[in-house]
Amino acid sequence: MRGLKRVLELPFRKLPPVGTTPHVVVHEENKWKLLRYQVPGAVVKYTEPVLLVPSLINRHYVLDLLPGKSFAEWLCLQGFDVYCIDWGTPGDEDRYLSLDTIFDRYVGRAIKKTATTAGVEKIHVLGYCLGGTMAVCHTALRPEKVLTLTALATPIVFSDDGLLSKWTNVTTLKPKAIADGLGNVPWQLLHATFKMLRPTLDLSKAVHVLDRQWDDESFEGFLALETWGNDSVSFPGACFTRYIEDLYQNDALIRGTFELSGKRIHLSDVKCPTHVVTFEHDHIVPWKGARALVDEISATDKEWLHLSGSHVGAVVSKSATTKLWPKLFKFWVDRSTPVLEADATPVRPALSE
Repeated sequence: MRGLKRVLELPFRKLPPVGTTPHVVVHEENKWKLLRYQVPGAVVKYTEPVLLVPSLINRHYVLDLLPGKSFAEWLCLQGFDVYCIDWGTPGDEDRYLSLDTIFDRYVGRAIKKTATTAGVEKIHVLGYCLGGTMAVCHTALRPEKVLTLTALATPIVFSDDGLLSKWTNVTTLKPKAIADGLGNVPWQLLHATFKMLRPTLDLSKAVHVLDRQWDDESFEGFLALETWGNDSVSFPGACFTRYIEDLYQNDALIRGTFELSGKRIHLSDVKCPTHVVTFEHDHIVPWKGARALVDEISATDKEWLHLSGSHVGAVVSKSATTKLWPKLFKFWVDRSTPVLEADATPVRPALSE
């Protein structure tokens, strides 16, 4: 009865405090911002910072979900200087924003600004989902400031057995016609598409909530994740067109025909230490297609981490704090320059966001 009461009260419940780790904005351009996290009590112990590149069509705070359940907060407390791109919300005027502008110019400026702000030559870059594809492409094209690359649940092979691949390759899907008619592709359409990947997911979530209604921590985490999952953003029309046509319909990245800013992207040009992370039950980015990056790059220092779990759950669940997060941390620590104890710098809490 308690669980049923909680479910019935959901529409009237106050939203959980998502994305609230203190931070400052160190760069702002068009709709996107570069955030630098400043966790009270955190001390920078490693010279090279970490830049988090989230997916373009999801809010960045999946990596900063809740106090005590935030990957960004946790990483700061482990001693890293942490930055993250907040892609913001595109307006109607962004319908012609190109893939080149986002994948190359925006990601490039975020990398350079992170390095400049931290006072270093190279940084660690983590890309999640579509953000990983962006990070991989940019690193292959412009590797100068990337110390290590982490591809977290990152699509590389797009012609796979997944439903997204099958749906985008039907002859009746015309991405340009969608963009021409709608401008930015509405978040409602994107949201519905992902829901159709697993039509019974909402029902299974309800059962899970009822089963664990006694666990306040679990319930709060569920609400936070639902808040993020229902807070999607639209996809700039011109970028969407190339993304679907080039990557999904032509599988151009793995075939070596994908171009960024007029230059061909060769995955073999990725030579920095690389960490490829895949998940067994990922229905959005099937793990075999994501793992292909390991075989395509020229890096001699590369690791493949395959874990159980789903595309989102394995990244933000309670088990992530003992399985995924420590593995990511170790990869970076082993390739970072420790700050001398006398030079360790406390990161002051942000006065404003």
